[in-house]
Amino acid sequence: MTTSESDQELVDRAKRGDLRAFDLLVLKYQRRVFRLISRLIKNTSEVEDVAQECFIKAFRAIQQFRGDSAFYTWLYRIAVNTAKNHLFSKGKRPITLSELVKNEDSESFDGIDAVSHESPEGNMAGLQIAEAVNKAVNKLPEELSTAVILREMDGLSYEEIAEVMNCPIGTVRSRIFRAREAIAQELRPLLDTQGNKRW
Repeated sequence: MTTSESDQELVDRAKRGDLRAFDLLVLKYQRRVFRLISRLIKNTSEVEDVAQECFIKAFRAIQQFRGDSAFYTWLYRIAVNTAKNHLFSKGKRPITLSELVKNEDSESFDGIDAVSHESPEGNMAGLQIAEAVNKAVNKLPEELSTAVILREMDGLSYEEIAEVMNCPIGTVRSRIFRAREAIAQELRPLLDTQGNKRW
């Protein structure tokens, strides 16, 4: 049985009032949802509350899930919107990439791994690159930073990001391109790349 078939079966059971089926969906995706939300919210003490709110919203809306997309794509959309609403209500910005780099469980942007960290010089260069990426992402509009984080950090496909962000796939491609270009602009002096190269 494939993941989507298994998810669909659990969703169907949850729609019929099977709370255990929804619990299994929560157990299956809670780590990914926590990781996503923690990348969008600075205050880690708030992540659990926002994640719980996300799952409550998903439970309340489960009857509206039609199966046009994968369940986790639908859930990611709820998580992103819940985190954005939380940040908006608190007047806060998403977590910075320099904080993400410190989390050994998180995947990093390609540019951050481009320098060896085995020497003190390599460690310093790596920190400079991380700070440059962080600075670039902090300057991005929210829709660009969200798109590039979903792509580079969570590894979602363009189609999945379009579902999560509720926009056309062409818009996703444009947002990711613009975000990468902005980040590349910050990294070029550090990586000594030519103007027409990408990180």
